Amino acid sequence: MKQLKLAIANKNYSSWSMRPWVLLRQAGIDFEEIGLKFSDEGRVRGVEPYSPTRQVPVLLVDGEPVWDSLAICEAVAELFPDKRLWPADARARQIARSICAEMHAGFRSLRDAMPMNIRASLPGRGMSPGVQKDIERIVEIWESCRGRHGSAGALLFGQFSVADAFYAPVAARFLTYAVGLPPQAQRYADALLMLPAVRDWMAQARRETEFVRADEPYS
Repeated sequence: MKQLKLAIANKNYSSWSMRPWVLLRQAGIDFEEIGLKFSDEGRVRGVEPYSPTRQVPVLLVDGEPVWDSLAICEAVAELFPDKRLWPADARARQIARSICAEMHAGFRSLRDAMPMNIRASLPGRGMSPGVQKDIERIVEIWESCRGRHGSAGALLFGQFSVADAFYAPVAARFLTYAVGLPPQAQRYADALLMLPAVRDWMAQARRETEFVRADEPYS
C-alpha cells in the first residue's frame, strides 16, 4: 500500500489544492493532509520541503513528490485503477482528459476576476465580456458532457471522475459570485456541490479565519 501525503494551501482560496483533495476524498482513498498557508502576497509558507516548484498542491507518494494538480490526478487514477477515476468508454475518456486540460490551462479571465473565495458572497462582482465568454464555454462543456455521456448519474460522465474534481472549484466560484446558469448546467453545479467531499472541503473553508490580501480583490 502506497503512503500518500497531500500538501495543500488554504481551503478558502486554493482552487488548485481543491481538485486532488476532492478526488482522493470522494474516491475513498486514504491520505495524510499537509495543511500550509498563503502569505499576504499569495506565496505558500513552508512549502519548500515538499514541492520542487514551491507551489501547491503536491502529492507525496512514499515520500516522492508528484506536483501539479493534473499530474497528481493522473497519478492517483493510475495508482488506484479499481476506483475508475476516468470514464470506462474510450471516447468519453478522451473528452474527460481534454476538458480537464482545458480547465487546467484556460479560463484566465474567470480565474483573475472571480478568484475562489468560499467564505464570501460577491454577487455580480468581476463580470466582464471575457468572464462571460469563459462562463459560456464552461456551460457548453457541462451540457455537452451531460447530454452525451452523463445518463448513468448526475455528474459529467454519470459517475464521479477526475473531470468532476476539476470543475468543483468552478461550481464554488459560481456560488460565491451568484452566476446565473441554464437549468441543465445549474443541476450539474448543484450535484457537484452536494458531493460529500465537496461539502466537507467547503465546510472546512468556511471555518478558516486567515485573510489573504492577494486573494481578496473586492475587500
